[in-house]
Amino acid sequence: MMNKKSILLSEAQILTLTDERPAPFTGWVGILDNRISLVTASEAEVARFRLDHPDCREIDCRGRVLMPGLVNTHCHVAMTLQRNYADDIPLMEWLNDHIWPFEARQTPDEVALGAELGIVEMLLGGVTSFVDMYWDENRIADSALKLGIRALLCPSCLDSNMEAFERDLEALLPKCNDRVRAGVGPHAPYTVSKANLLRVKALADRLNLPMTIHVAETEAEMAAVAEMSGMRPVAWLESLGLLNSRLIAAHCVYVDEADRQTLLRHGVKIAHNPTSNMKISSGIAPIGRCLEEGLCPTIGTDGPCSNNDLDMWEEMRNTSFLAKVSSMNPLVLPAEEVLKMATRYGAEALGHGGELGIIREGALADLIVIDIQKPHLQPVNNLVSDLVYCCKASDVETVLVNGRVVVENRRIEDIDLADLYRRATAAVERIRSAMSNEQ
Repeated sequence: MMNKKSILLSEAQILTLTDERPAPFTGWVGILDNRISLVTASEAEVARFRLDHPDCREIDCRGRVLMPGLVNTHCHVAMTLQRNYADDIPLMEWLNDHIWPFEARQTPDEVALGAELGIVEMLLGGVTSFVDMYWDENRIADSALKLGIRALLCPSCLDSNMEAFERDLEALLPKCNDRVRAGVGPHAPYTVSKANLLRVKALADRLNLPMTIHVAETEAEMAAVAEMSGMRPVAWLESLGLLNSRLIAAHCVYVDEADRQTLLRHGVKIAHNPTSNMKISSGIAPIGRCLEEGLCPTIGTDGPCSNNDLDMWEEMRNTSFLAKVSSMNPLVLPAEEVLKMATRYGAEALGHGGELGIIREGALADLIVIDIQKPHLQPVNNLVSDLVYCCKASDVETVLVNGRVVVENRRIEDIDLADLYRRATAAVERIRSAMSNEQ
């Protein structure tokens, strides 16, 4: 019998985010293959682990925090190529006049390149899982597989690209494994017709795939769906049978009490995108109420063109502060709940509840190590507040996904960052030149 690959993370300040062990403590976490096999503060138990696994790799975590990796539940990762490309513009003008024309000229290789840059950014910032909605997801899968991140990749569709969407999904499925999975991502109820939403639903049902979709993001969407269907977006999707526990509804800015009860009844998960919603002036989602009423709110960055980064630490801070000021209630969304939104609740949205977003024996080993020996993180009066309100992506030192070290001392093995930046710049120059020549 082959020995399992083992890692021991030693003398860390451990934050498990479990109900049974909520308080941080100093201890050790042992990993065998891709699962956590030991969580302890006992030196005797650690000694036994070392004896049983004499070849284990030990990582010194003194002065560091060890916690579950972050889960970004709504992203368009390849849009790194459009970072800061079209800013301070109304949403529909932004989409129609800038974003979609740019995307129409991207090659699949450039989509993969944009995804590589975005995944590198997320990994270096402690994101171990993400949900993506975009075109050419089969090529984004190449980048995810190469870099070691966990991903739920959802080929997107509009009424104008249904055949391309189906080809993309067909090419994606053979590349999937236990770490990189496929879903479907119809863009929104105002950009995908009833017939095509039902077409996507039938495909998802047949293949048992999860789904993500933009829902109730803007007032313009609310008006468009009402004119088309006579309903609000949530009611419209319910009437078509799209609401279920495998659906991640992104944004949900304009969801009233009836909408929220409908989402709750069907077990729909919400991906909250506070920074993007602020930047595009979409509005403020009632996330505090969603949490109080029993929904499962999670956190996403949205794309790096509408944010304009993929920093989940920034999203956590904005999630809490935006909820507080919009409700004029400082008690709304305390740091503990926000951290769970970015970890445990995100894992539930991915279908990994109980085995991701927590540190527990038997759970998947998606973990991050944070260096808190920084001026902006000292003194540590409250560790969770320290992380949610003060931590930065650059404080993440080591990242493990599926039991494998993918970031160590803020480096990703075999990635030449300077070369990656050069290739991204060249791709943008080519696309912008093509757009200029066609005008």
